[in-house]
Amino acid sequence: MTQASTLTPAAATETEPATGGRARPRPPLAATLGTALGLFAAARLLGIGAVAVAAWSTGGHPVALLGRSWDSVWYLRIAFDGYGRSFHFHPTVVHSDLAFFPLYPGLIRVVTGLTPLSGVGAGLVISWTAAAAAACGIYAIGARLHDRAVATALVLLWGLLPHSVVLSMAYTEPVLTAFAAWSLYAVLNGRWLWAGSLAACAGLARPNGFAVAAAVLAAAAHEVWRRRGREVPHRLWTGAALAPLGWSAYVLWVGRRKGDLLGGYFEVQRLWGSRFDFGLGALRFVKHLLLRGDLLVFPVAMVIVAVCLLLFGLLLADRAPLPLLVYAGVLLLVAAGGSGFFQSKPRFLLPAFPLLLPAALALVRTARARPWHATLLVGALAGLSFAYGAYLVVIAHKPL
Repeated sequence: MTQASTLTPAAATETEPATGGRARPRPPLAATLGTALGLFAAARLLGIGAVAVAAWSTGGHPVALLGRSWDSVWYLRIAFDGYGRSFHFHPTVVHSDLAFFPLYPGLIRVVTGLTPLSGVGAGLVISWTAAAAAACGIYAIGARLHDRAVATALVLLWGLLPHSVVLSMAYTEPVLTAFAAWSLYAVLNGRWLWAGSLAACAGLARPNGFAVAAAVLAAAAHEVWRRRGREVPHRLWTGAALAPLGWSAYVLWVGRRKGDLLGGYFEVQRLWGSRFDFGLGALRFVKHLLLRGDLLVFPVAMVIVAVCLLLFGLLLADRAPLPLLVYAGVLLLVAAGGSGFFQSKPRFLLPAFPLLLPAALALVRTARARPWHATLLVGALAGLSFAYGAYLVVIAHKPL
């Protein structure tokens, strides 16, 4: 029997003050999870409503904007036509569909084959379902590490991020986050087979999905070190071996197809304009923004990345569990250290929900001490999220 992991502190014990010296029973977990999911659903439905109003006022169609925008078009083509499409803009600029990982288009193909839904409808249903599953996983992690109030705040904050409109679109971030959240929850509970299997699925969802495998492998290495001199259960070794398989299999498949087993996929990304240069390209673009300015999406992206770096520092100071630190740190490293598509960096960071733990703790403290202050803060975040989400989808006309 696998022992529970020691990678995380014990969850805080919730106490309810009551008269007569008797503790008041806590509400059932299902009820508090339902509250969190209800708040998350309300946030996303209001966000969709803001996009719909903006779309109709400009002559657009909200379903088309949510289901057939930018990357969504690539996923739909892969779902129905397979891989093999490229657009040559310049000898050094070639956009190939091999840059897109296969899990999401595969799910679209399955859903359209089993239901009467169109490709757009299937893509949206998959994303919305995955977002709900991700919210449940995020809640489970928050409740395990702290308490149910923090877990609810964590889910709500994730649903009110400036780029959370992507969670309502036919994009892959909800799918990655769902697999990541439940894989990390499995790690925290010492369920290594589940953790590795879910990490393998996350690796098939997006290029930065390897962050989940990195978290599982780091946690497994820590557990092996902690058990030095004692037997390590086979489930741990199996889970660790499973974790990187999804990401590695697709990268190697693309490499074989391109004639360069180890470097083929990264060449595809380079021709898209995406490469890891330790942030040099991003810093050059930040200099451009500070000296000359640019469209709104670029300075907002710069501010969001800066805030995420600050939140990661707070997460380190709070001594968060190792798997969460590794997962969020790898996502942040990829987003901040990569060049190209600067405006997309906040979307790449959407799955990095552990970064919101310090903010969730602060929100709960504020709500307990000054409820109206917390209410006004959440209202302001909601207004920003809905307005900026509508701007991104309807008005900005820049790739998300």
